[in-house]
Amino acid sequence: MIDFQKAISLNWFMLKIIGLWPPDNRDSRQIVKLKLRRLCSFITLLFVITIPSLMSLIKVWGDMILMIDNMQYSLPLTIAVLKVCIIWYKQEVLAPLIDMIEKDWMKVKIKEEQKVMLRHARISRAIAMCALSMIFFGLIFIFGLPWLKITKRYFTNLTDSGKRLPISTYYLYDVTKSPQFELTLLAQTFATFIAAISSTAIDNLFGLLVFHVCGQLENLHLRFSHMKKYSNYDDILKYNVRDHIRLIRSIEVIDDCFNLMLLNLVLYFCIIFCLQGFLIVNVIKQKGQLSVMQLSWFIIACVFVLLHMCLYCAVGELLMTQSEKIHHATYEYGWYTIEPKAAKNLILIMLRANKPLYITAGKTFPMTMATFCSLLKTSAGYISVLLANQD
Repeated sequence: MIDFQKAISLNWFMLKIIGLWPPDNRDSRQIVKLKLRRLCSFITLLFVITIPSLMSLIKVWGDMILMIDNMQYSLPLTIAVLKVCIIWYKQEVLAPLIDMIEKDWMKVKIKEEQKVMLRHARISRAIAMCALSMIFFGLIFIFGLPWLKITKRYFTNLTDSGKRLPISTYYLYDVTKSPQFELTLLAQTFATFIAAISSTAIDNLFGLLVFHVCGQLENLHLRFSHMKKYSNYDDILKYNVRDHIRLIRSIEVIDDCFNLMLLNLVLYFCIIFCLQGFLIVNVIKQKGQLSVMQLSWFIIACVFVLLHMCLYCAVGELLMTQSEKIHHATYEYGWYTIEPKAAKNLILIMLRANKPLYITAGKTFPMTMATFCSLLKTSAGYISVLLANQD
């Protein structure tokens, strides 16, 4: 139980902040508190920063540099709103998966299986810790630099006048006067924190679920590899078949919950990487109108988006690799050394393991490293098309 709490503690903490952790249905007070926290977080995220950033995007539409500068914030904020809506809607479906993880940690396991689970839990926890660190450094970078008179934004009179906010937004009131400016800056800081926590917590929940299933698939592979050592062959095979079916259904539930979110992330990656790549190449090529600080910020944002997408595809690749190990283990098993009736029972697991397990984007294509390379190649092709059209 201690290992389980340690494995989910960071994910639990982040999702609790925004009220998206699946509640305990036996505690009515907890359900009400989480619903209020979730509603307040959603309203803050939507009306304080997301809608104003989209209004600012509309006002600067047509100017490529200003649009790309705005999209660095407006698109991630829009994606964060969509993530919150999806997980909010899928909470009842996700709750049994959390219960499944708890039961798996409480099962009696051999040392090898426990080591496998701990290793995957540590990877998930390390990613969550890195994500939290990036949130705090990002907030310091976005809201701290303006106090030092260092700007990373490309300012314009279309949306900025007098005092300038760190994030490009447009409000229906005058933000240059005090205390409106100070209150708006404080609200932007809080709303940006909510957006970052929401997006990161949901990403880490996805990672937690997939890494846990990968660990269980690796343990299943270990049990298949050592089935010869057990005298009760039929009971062990029956248990393994049931466990494999359980894991397949878990992946189907995870894919059903997250496939639309992954599709949005793929579209976001293609748009941002393509536009930012075009801007960076164009500025370097023509020695354009951005400062070194602004150009550095665009490069950092571009690399961050690239790594974010790569991480999602790497997790999907790991899942596919672990599922293929089950397929190889069943076919490499010494079926010729056992009775024919017992050997026939291996067909069940062979049929189930014949198709690799995938996490998909919108039920259309799998999230693997091959997909990532294809997206990267396509985006780079669009960058060259934009540069050619400009010439």
